[in-house]
Amino acid sequence: MRGRFIVLEGGEGTGKSRLQHALHERLTAEGYRIDARREPGGTPLGERIRDLINADALGDDVAELLLFEAARAHLVERAIRPALAAGTHVMCDRFTASSVAYQSFGRLLDRALVEQANAIATRGLVADLTLLLDAPPGVGLARRQQGGALTHFDALPLAFHERVRDGYVELARESPSTWRVIDAARPFEAVFADAYAAVRGALGEPQPPAA
Repeated sequence: MRGRFIVLEGGEGTGKSRLQHALHERLTAEGYRIDARREPGGTPLGERIRDLINADALGDDVAELLLFEAARAHLVERAIRPALAAGTHVMCDRFTASSVAYQSFGRLLDRALVEQANAIATRGLVADLTLLLDAPPGVGLARRQQGGALTHFDALPLAFHERVRDGYVELARESPSTWRVIDAARPFEAVFADAYAAVRGALGEPQPPAA
């Protein structure tokens, strides 16, 4: 049976990485086979591209988009598709919606261009469930300041991050059957409870052990 593809989305400081770790730990303990990945990254090549993107602002929005897409294409073909085909569920920190939110709404690239690049990179792969961790940009950026490990994305104007949030909200509105919006400004325990319920419902019962 094909695995399910779960994606965590949200702006800076909304807690995606922490939530992914907690969900992976809980679901694995319950007998689910979960492959946790992140974007950009998730493969050795992808992690090198991630370091390149995060090191400095490129000054070219199309080049930035294509670097994200190169990492995504590699991740899809080398990790996500094989895992799903083997019956393993995949949980990914960011996917195609990030490119629409950040490069189209945030950077103001043409949305059709971004979606075409997404389609090429994924070869049509879409998430079965997307969890949007939604919080006011000011809240998320304050958390990032407290947590350290900042990138040049964190230093972009607040208006950029507000456009990114608007993009995510629009995407969730367009696909209500496969998106769940979770208020990420609340304490983590409440966010985890809502996310766990949504993911557990999408996964069904744990798979039998791999042969």
